[in-house]
Amino acid sequence: MSHASTIVESKDDLLCAWMGGSKERAPDVSIWAARNEGKGWGEPVEVANGVHDNIRVRYPCWNPVLFRPRNGPLILFYKEGPSPESWWGMVMVSEDNGQTWSRPKKLFEGFYGPIRNKPIELYDGTILCGSSIESSGWMVQMERTKNVLREWTKTRYLNSSLEWAAIQPTILPWDDESIQILCRTKNGKITQCLSYDKGLTWSRMRATDLPNPNSAIDAVVMRDGVAALVYNHSDESRGILNVATSKDGKKWEAALVLENEKGSEFSYPAVIQTSDKMLHVTYSWKRQGIKHVILDPSQFRTQPIERGVWPK
Repeated sequence: MSHASTIVESKDDLLCAWMGGSKERAPDVSIWAARNEGKGWGEPVEVANGVHDNIRVRYPCWNPVLFRPRNGPLILFYKEGPSPESWWGMVMVSEDNGQTWSRPKKLFEGFYGPIRNKPIELYDGTILCGSSIESSGWMVQMERTKNVLREWTKTRYLNSSLEWAAIQPTILPWDDESIQILCRTKNGKITQCLSYDKGLTWSRMRATDLPNPNSAIDAVVMRDGVAALVYNHSDESRGILNVATSKDGKKWEAALVLENEKGSEFSYPAVIQTSDKMLHVTYSWKRQGIKHVILDPSQFRTQPIERGVWPK
């Protein structure tokens, strides 16, 4: 099983990480990473696991998130624990671009770091993380830090799980300084919240027109100010994986279909734009491996998504 990838760019290469093992929730699930220096992906290397010298039990690992702030070391966030209902947040840092890592540190109680999708860095150096819990209903919280090893704050929950069962927000910082989050739900829709004060407070969670089959999504605002969203455009199936774009986060346009195979699973995408303006997407391919695709957004020929219906 290979699942829940994350990807980051450095000056000379790409680094991808994911969770892998015999099956999800198994104690042998570790965090693996591979490097691409322009000639294809190298061999996977285990970078974190749930083995501790003072604990006899080995815990499974979950949902790695790689992040490179403007200043400071490369960061790897991940979760550790028996299940999403009882896991805890972990963090490691690397001063040499992921060649070696610090000892893993457990985050403070009630803090998980970016739960599945990459954070964003605000102008003042604050790292804004989309987080969520699954222990007492699915609820979203936003977390902030300037020092991942020492200082964290968080918002209240942004939704009631009775109204929206939502987790795993992806963050879109718009040119007007507003910030939008889009969330996975159990309710058949992608939901959203908006902030106009750098993520300190948020609007009430509401539905978008876009469907969601209870599956992870990811998005990025590109250098031209247009957002690209990778998601399963279905309210029941992970067998189709789509890319949509938007200039404002309200109206979305269909760009392309990455995968479409009934009965299969293509899920948990991660998307970044690299310095050459290409989009790099990694995602779980039938849970057997991680697939990497490179897209040129200048070649997109988009069509409006009317009332949530993907155009033919």
